[in-house]
Amino acid sequence: MTLFPVVHHLLPYLHQAGGFLLAVGILSVGVYLTVKSGFFQLRSLFFLGQETKKRDARSDLPSRQPPGEISPFSALTTALAATVGTGNLAGVATALTLGGPGSIFWMWLSAFFGMMLKFSEIVLAVTYRRFSPDGTVSGGPMYVLAEGLRQPWLGFSFALCGSLAALGIGNLVQANTVAIALQASLRIPPAVTGVCLALLTAAVILGGIRRVGAFTAQLVPLMTLAYLIMALVILVSHRHLIPVALVSIISDAFTGSAAAGGFAGAGVYQAFRYGITRGIFTNEAGLGSASIAHAAARTSHPVKQGLWGMAEVFIDTHLLCTVTALTLLVTGAWTSGLEGISITVEAFNRGLPWEEVGGLVIVTGLIFFSFSTLISWSYYGEKCFQFILSGRHSTYRILWVALVPLGALGGLQAVWAWADTLNALMAIPNLAALLGLSSLVKRMIP
Repeated sequence: MTLFPVVHHLLPYLHQAGGFLLAVGILSVGVYLTVKSGFFQLRSLFFLGQETKKRDARSDLPSRQPPGEISPFSALTTALAATVGTGNLAGVATALTLGGPGSIFWMWLSAFFGMMLKFSEIVLAVTYRRFSPDGTVSGGPMYVLAEGLRQPWLGFSFALCGSLAALGIGNLVQANTVAIALQASLRIPPAVTGVCLALLTAAVILGGIRRVGAFTAQLVPLMTLAYLIMALVILVSHRHLIPVALVSIISDAFTGSAAAGGFAGAGVYQAFRYGITRGIFTNEAGLGSASIAHAAARTSHPVKQGLWGMAEVFIDTHLLCTVTALTLLVTGAWTSGLEGISITVEAFNRGLPWEEVGGLVIVTGLIFFSFSTLISWSYYGEKCFQFILSGRHSTYRILWVALVPLGALGGLQAVWAWADTLNALMAIPNLAALLGLSSLVKRMIP
């Protein structure tokens, strides 16, 4: 057997192992920051408002108009638009089928420490953001690495990986997801979807972060609320099974899960592994990407915007992923023997009183979630691209729109793996910045 077939055979296993090790590394940094901050997640809701008001009174910044381009809420929705997506629909289902109900407990735990990661990323991004003469704002891990950690080469590395990864995971993959969903549900040809999606994308992103923020501020609450309402209909009708589901989540996290239905059973290690990896990567805590959007917020103090980052993780994982998990558990769809998004569709078909409407709900949600991700990641990639070229350029937006139809046509398996690798390479320098500047973040905390 030659070397290439061996490597090709081992690549999926190496990819899975690398993803798990990276997730554990991200979780470890989150634990470190949590302990160093004195578990700030637990006390922030009680003290943050009062303390930031005191800081505002001592600040030299104009109180009537904090610096920035978009509102704190628009920054939150822009970041949520990038994180809320297939991970909330298919990722949770995969965690359950591979790790059992106990994986959800570890997902909760990883998100708890992820709140501190996201908070620290945003605090540093706002601290080291740059203001251009035309009023635009630029910030993110690349500026933190270059100016805060004083390692410009790491900033360049993050920006290069970010600008390229965005084209893959944020553009091509999302366009392909929408095209597949529309072809399966409405039989719309992928080419037609690609052209229409490109036109819609251009209408939003060519207006810059202000238009992106305004768009996501309307879309994200609407699509999130719609999904929650449909899921709550199922949970209310199966409310007698919710306590059983919660008990299984907690008990199976430490004892493993017995085989049931189409589920083959899982040990504690599997629950831990898949819960941690899905929890870390669904909210992008530790990746650093969301801080690029939060850096553009009009805020008078970095800590204020950091709290919005904590809310972002809570909404994405503790709320949306939990609702999805409970829906899969109470309907029994997680033991159906199906895979990925098909499990979620099955759960909604079983749980909703209207026949075969579950598939329509999930497909519609998938389309909107993917489109919102497509919009937000365009801004992330553009800011990384601008950092590399040291200036504003419209080239990246034009390239972004041009690639959308290509992504809709599919055949992108190699691009997906490539984008996943670049995503991992973004996390490494970002974690270095969080560790190296952790004392600065601690000093800012009330």
